[in-house]
Amino acid sequence: MATSVECCSTQLIDGDGSFNVTGIEKLIKEVKLNECGLSYAVVSIMGPQSSGKSTLLNHLFHTNFREMDAFKGRSQTTKGIWMAKCNGIEPCTVVMDLEGTDGRERGEDDTAFEKQSALFALAVSDIVLINMWCHDIGREQAANKPLLKTVFQVMMRLFSPRKTTLMFVIRDKTRTPLENLEPVLREDIQKIWDSVPKPEAHKETPLSEFFHVEVVALSSYEEKEELFKEQVANLRQRFFHSIAPGGLAGDRRGVVPASGFSFSAQEIWKVIKENKDLDLPAHKVMVATVRCEEIANEKFNSFTECESWCQLEEASRSDLVSGFGKKLNSLLHTSLTKYDSEATFFDEGVRSLKRKQLEEKLLQLAQPAHQAILGHLRSGTLEKFKEAFEKALNGGEKFSVAARNCTESYMALFDEGYQDAFVELANWDSSKVREKLRRDIDAHVASVQAAKLAELTSSYEVRVKEALYGPVESLFDGANNETWLSIRNLLRCETESAVRGLSSALSGFDLDENARGKMITGLEDYAKGVIETKAREEAGRVVVRMKDRFSNLFAYDADSMPRVWTGKEDIRFITKTARVECLKLLSVMAAIRLDDTADNIEKILFTALLDPSSNAAAIKSNKEGDPLASSTWDQIPPSKTMITPVQCKTLWRQFMTETEYSVTQAISAQEANRRSNNWLPPPWAIVALLILGFNEFMTVLRNPLYLGLIFVGYLVIKAAWVQLDIPGQFRYGILAGILSISTKLIPTIMNILRKLSEPAPVAATGANNPPRHLTAATKALENGSIRSSTASSGNKTEYSGHNKEQ
Repeated sequence: MATSVECCSTQLIDGDGSFNVTGIEKLIKEVKLNECGLSYAVVSIMGPQSSGKSTLLNHLFHTNFREMDAFKGRSQTTKGIWMAKCNGIEPCTVVMDLEGTDGRERGEDDTAFEKQSALFALAVSDIVLINMWCHDIGREQAANKPLLKTVFQVMMRLFSPRKTTLMFVIRDKTRTPLENLEPVLREDIQKIWDSVPKPEAHKETPLSEFFHVEVVALSSYEEKEELFKEQVANLRQRFFHSIAPGGLAGDRRGVVPASGFSFSAQEIWKVIKENKDLDLPAHKVMVATVRCEEIANEKFNSFTECESWCQLEEASRSDLVSGFGKKLNSLLHTSLTKYDSEATFFDEGVRSLKRKQLEEKLLQLAQPAHQAILGHLRSGTLEKFKEAFEKALNGGEKFSVAARNCTESYMALFDEGYQDAFVELANWDSSKVREKLRRDIDAHVASVQAAKLAELTSSYEVRVKEALYGPVESLFDGANNETWLSIRNLLRCETESAVRGLSSALSGFDLDENARGKMITGLEDYAKGVIETKAREEAGRVVVRMKDRFSNLFAYDADSMPRVWTGKEDIRFITKTARVECLKLLSVMAAIRLDDTADNIEKILFTALLDPSSNAAAIKSNKEGDPLASSTWDQIPPSKTMITPVQCKTLWRQFMTETEYSVTQAISAQEANRRSNNWLPPPWAIVALLILGFNEFMTVLRNPLYLGLIFVGYLVIKAAWVQLDIPGQFRYGILAGILSISTKLIPTIMNILRKLSEPAPVAATGANNPPRHLTAATKALENGSIRSSTASSGNKTEYSGHNKEQ
């Protein structure tokens, strides 16, 4: 391969038909063809060997193709196809120099490459120069008539109608005027065109629809070189702006952008090269392949740009389209029918293959819209199913029956909708969409069932909790030896009731025995959990409950009346009894006993906490030590332990400390009551008083006046005693009593004397009427007695209230 940097030329295809990919890429890069877009032209030249093709191109386009040396004889100069950039021509123009035809080097039989190169040149060129000798006009072979037949047939059936400029260059023009040569040449060309078989659509199509024929004549280069150069220079001017309207390039429809020229040329040569002999059958297949593909692409593009399809596709994206299947099937059928009509004259095998490919492309294009319709159908059916299913459940229908009926109904509705979206030309399988819908329906049913079962379970759990919470709290409030038995009976009764209700409710669901058993077991475990939770909650307040129980038993009697500590009560017994009950409460709260297993917690607590002396002796004799110095109970698992032995000992100590004050107050109240009720002096004092006061007593008896004064003084003192409530004043202490009496004594005595000095009412005197001073004294005494009785009654009530507060 030889290249020239000055004119940027390269061998595009060698003599063996190998395409030079590296060479063309380099050429395109050097001439910056990729930047030209559509502004470029391709010129090629074909003709007999040694007819001066390369010489013409070098003078016409300022290239440097290798020329034949006349002194060495006539031989093949150009092998394969060479390409070069035309210097000084705008727009960018590249020219291809083809190997000459009828060369002896290839022989008479091997004409395949000549036909392939000619076909390639026609496929990629805008302008094709056909170099021919002037004296060959009118001759069958020398005028390239067989090659022109091939050119016409291929250009008409292989490629879309595109006017290619055929410029016939008559070399070594004789004296015969061009005006006489041109009609003969055009007549030969028209005969060749008429002899070529055409499709029905082009039977009357003139040659001018496919080709723009130009005829030019040049003088002999060897004999009239200057004239030759002048004529070539004039011809060169026609190649400037060749792609402009009216230029030599003619029709530019279907031109390949410059950036894709290399790949396009490679593919065209590859297709041409595969038809080595270019005989009629192979030629027919090749033409059919390219043309049918073009027709198929045209129909595909028409389909994609069809307004009906665009509207149908757009509508399918948002919602269901009524009659989608029929509409799409009609559009597809129209496109395929048009393809069949235009591809009728091409090879049947190729036509069928390209039709199948077109059909696959159309179906591939339309399938997303069909899938979208099925998606809308599936989602719409699912939403309708959900609404109907919910309505059926709200109407009281059993869950399993509603699920089965709604599923069958709406799967049938989906099948009905699918028939409306069915496309006859497509063999699309909707089973996956249908299966997806069925899975969605089953998943929704499962989710609703799970929600309903959860709601049902939750409602029964609430019932169980309400049925157990209050009674269990009440039982713990009055805890005794029968508490856990009562709790177990309550648990069994309420659990059986809840299980019966749940089993009845579950009959409407399609559940297997395993799932049903798990739910019932779960409810039973929940009921136990409620009791255990409540028990642990109450165990956390055991000290408060023990103090409340102790207060009720210690401060109130068997008739629930407040105790009055008069001194007759046995405080020790009452205290022990209350503590025993509190210790029973502690033993009840120490562990959870839902399995009716005997234990010795109460015995251990009574021995260790109520009888410390015997417990100490037992500890000395028992090598195991203190039974409460442990974190677990015998026969009680840790999970069922609410209060450990160590915690029981600590809580009992706290309880004893906090209730000791109440016992001390009761004892103090008893002592105070005894002291307040004992006002007489000791017996020895009474005896001494009688002995030492005997003389004074006798003196009083001998003098009645003293006796009267003593009697009056007694009445005054008695009245003052009652009015001042002397015992009540000293109830709260000696000092407080003295201070209170000192402030009330003088006003009380003055009040008594004032009443004694009041005159008695006028009355008849007689033996039955007592003296006035005796009457007044008697009234004062009566008044004092009344006040004494009232004061005593008030004092007793106040004392009882005080004792209750203590």
